[in-house]
Parts: sequence; structure tokens; C-alpha cells
Amino acid sequence: MQKLLILDRDGVINHDSDDFVKSPDEWKPIKGSLEAIARLNQAEYWVVIITNQSGLARGLFTLEDLNQIHQKMHKQLANVNGRIEAIFFCPHSDKENCTCRKPRSGLFKDLANRLSISLNNVPAVGDSLRDLQAANAVGAMPVLVLTGKGQQTLHHIKEFHSKFDRIPVYENLAAFVDELLENS
Repeated sequence: MQKLLILDRDGVINHDSDDFVKSPDEWKPIKGSLEAIARLNQAEYWVVIITNQSGLARGLFTLEDLNQIHQKMHKQLANVNGRIEAIFFCPHSDKENCTCRKPRSGLFKDLANRLSISLNNVPAVGDSLRDLQAANAVGAMPVLVLTGKGQQTLHHIKEFHSKFDRIPVYENLAAFVDELLENS
């Protein structure tokens, strides 16, 4: 069976923005994240992104803009011998009440159905509480990184969400990948 790892995009792979990442020029990788993905690929992991992209529903960017952002990410990953197998994204806003927007687990279930696998204990790396909740809902192993909104999320978890108080926390994606590969 193929090893799988799920990543959120903004705040995990690239720098997040409260104003949204709306163009390829605004997409900037977090130091070490692309190389971490390449190391996962070399260790025969399939890396999949599951990301909320409500900027589409808000009219802040178009599907073409999102495709160009992802093309830039794919190209920069290829430059370090890395790749993403698939990108699942929710284009809806909170108001649309869809099942695919994290913290709901619709995109995780879609991934599991497409691959005909269980996501039990599959690492799912995110920087926000909604990432952790969606992963937890399908039995995946939520992992928090402190990049992006990670510091705020850690503080929030400690105050209000005791079911996540034992979640693994890492400085960034590279630190998580270092430990994962060292222990596998």
C-alpha cells in the first residue's frame, strides 16, 4: 500500500495572508517546505493537498488564478525533485454550508473514496483548528505546524479544545518531515 500524507496549503507549504493568496506573485513557499515534500516523495510518500479556497467564492481570484498559483507551486517543487499527487480544494465560503469546507471532512472522504483506502492514522498537517478537526473526523492523524496560523491555533487549543491537547506540534513542515522519516 502506498504511503500517504495530507497537507493544507496556506500556512503549511506557503506563507499565508489575511488578504488571501490571490496570484502566483503572492504565493511564496515557507523556507524548507518544498524540500520537505521532495524528501517525502523520495521516501515513496504520495503527498496530497486539501485546502479551503474561499477567495474563489468571494471573487478575490478566479479559477484560472488558482490554477496559475498551483502551476507555480508544481514548477518550484519540480525544481527540487518534489511533486504533489493531487490538490483537493473547497471553493465555497462559510456561508454556503457545504460539506467540503474544512472543518467538515467532505474532501478527506472524497480522497479516501477515490483511492479506496481508509485515512486512519494518515498524517494530515495543518496550521488551523479546522484542519485538525477535519482530519480527526475521518480518523487521520492531525499534526499542527506553528507556521501560518499555527501559533494562534496552539493557543486556542490549549484554552478551549482539550481533545487536541496531545496533538503533535512542530515548528514547520520540514521539522515534522525530519521526524517522520527518521522514525519510519
